[in-house]
Amino acid sequence: MIPRSRARQSAPTRPGLPSEIYDERRGWEIAWLLGRVDDVMNVSGHRISTIEVESALVDHQSVAEAAVCGRADPLTGQAIVAFVTLKGGEDGSVDRLEELRNHVAEKIGPIAKPANIVFTPELPKTRSGKIMRRLLRDVAENRPLGDTTTLADPTVVSEIADRASTAPTDE
Repeated sequence: MIPRSRARQSAPTRPGLPSEIYDERRGWEIAWLLGRVDDVMNVSGHRISTIEVESALVDHQSVAEAAVCGRADPLTGQAIVAFVTLKGGEDGSVDRLEELRNHVAEKIGPIAKPANIVFTPELPKTRSGKIMRRLLRDVAENRPLGDTTTLADPTVVSEIADRASTAPTDE
């Protein structure tokens, strides 16, 4: 494979491909896949990545951070559940919920509208700052929580579980 620095200088481009993804000697394209492969939801036969929905939510001016997971749904197979932290510590409302659902529908399509949006003051994170999506899936599915010893603040998960049980749904 041609090193990236040489690829930009010497590799010929194939029509429609930038030189850094075409290997001249082998004659094939090199692809870089980014994202989490295991987090794909199947909503009514449509495969939707959690990253797509998270990006659409974070694109909204009032959203600080978001995490998305799927939960079992008898009608669609899986329903999208979003956990959203708003900027400035703002509390969520039914109006804001509809605004975010419509924003996702505008960015991706109506099939990607979250069935539930849970407004949280904070997402469950490890001490290194990674979001513990496994715990969010447990909350969305109403399952008992797994190991929470690696969380930076274990009280966050119980707060999210309380809010998720009272959050309005699309159903």
